[in-house]
Amino acid sequence: MSNQTSNIFRNEIQNRNFLSPLGYKLTLNRSPKTAFFANTAEIPGISLGIANHPNYLRDIPVPGDKMEFDDFTFRFLVDENLENYMEIQNWMRGLGFPESLGEIYKLQKTNVDYTRFSRSEMNLYSDGTLLVLTSSENANFKVIFKGLFPYELSSLRFDSTSDDIEYLTAEVKFKYMMYNIVDKVDEPLHPL
Repeated sequence: MSNQTSNIFRNEIQNRNFLSPLGYKLTLNRSPKTAFFANTAEIPGISLGIANHPNYLRDIPVPGDKMEFDDFTFRFLVDENLENYMEIQNWMRGLGFPESLGEIYKLQKTNVDYTRFSRSEMNLYSDGTLLVLTSSENANFKVIFKGLFPYELSSLRFDSTSDDIEYLTAEVKFKYMMYNIVDKVDEPLHPL
């Protein structure tokens, strides 16, 4: 076999299995009950800003210098006592303190972990991990989120006209500082 032919085969994908949308586990340090009942989760999309280089005929697009990261969104089944729903709602109420400043102080006293953030950021954020599994249900890679905070929680709609029982789900959207995709031992996945 020639060198050119062997180079072509070296660049082919070695694992021919497809990524399954069913295999994942979500952990969210500040909201474990919510993450446990997650039934959909997304790896956020990214986009690169574009700059325009002026030209007398037409502006030429060139890669910009700022990345934009989509929100981290997941949907979860709501438990009968609203424990997981209230984990998120109380977190958001603590961040926004709609009734009194006491709500943010109450938030900071729950699930305290001061090791990750500075004193001014005490217990406002959470880290989280989306563990993606192989088609054989083994750990494949992780998406590690740093500095998550919820900013939108969906409503819960009760409907007595439904023929089938469809258990209530809620969707929560998060902003975050950064996410990275890493392998099982937290090394960069396919580094450059």
